[in-house]
Amino acid sequence: MRAYALFCLAVLLVCAGCGKPVDLVSGLQVQNASTGWFDAGIVHGQNKLVPSISFSLKNMSDQTLVALQINAVFRRVIEKTEWSTAFINVSGSPGLAPGITTAPLVIRAQQGYTGSDQTRDEMLANSHFVDAEVELFAKYGSIQWKRIGEYTVTRRLITK
Repeated sequence: MRAYALFCLAVLLVCAGCGKPVDLVSGLQVQNASTGWFDAGIVHGQNKLVPSISFSLKNMSDQTLVALQINAVFRRVIEKTEWSTAFINVSGSPGLAPGITTAPLVIRAQQGYTGSDQTRDEMLANSHFVDAEVELFAKYGSIQWKRIGEYTVTRRLITK
């Protein structure tokens, strides 16, 4: 009897993940997006600034999004190629239930700018400073990555 109960539970769990695929472009809403340049401290004796984005995600679909992941691709505005990327897991096996909004999420690039003879504010005001953009891509389960937003990184200093 116990083996039968475990088998039934396993079947239920497998079937729970077999719902129709969710279109993440319409089923996931980016909320309260805010960008800037994070003060990454002193690296190799130089001040370092990296592009950063904070946001929340709301599940607008009628399904729980299990194993939800976000990938941020940072680009300098003068280039089409990727400058830096960062990846986060948003929800594990419990998933993000329908209608629920995540706590604020923060993603920061690894690449950035360094300067030893300028303050961080002076770095942002430098005539050679190149602005950046960030694209957000989402994925859950075995669904392919979908672009869910693009944002210009605001030229402002973030310290937290």
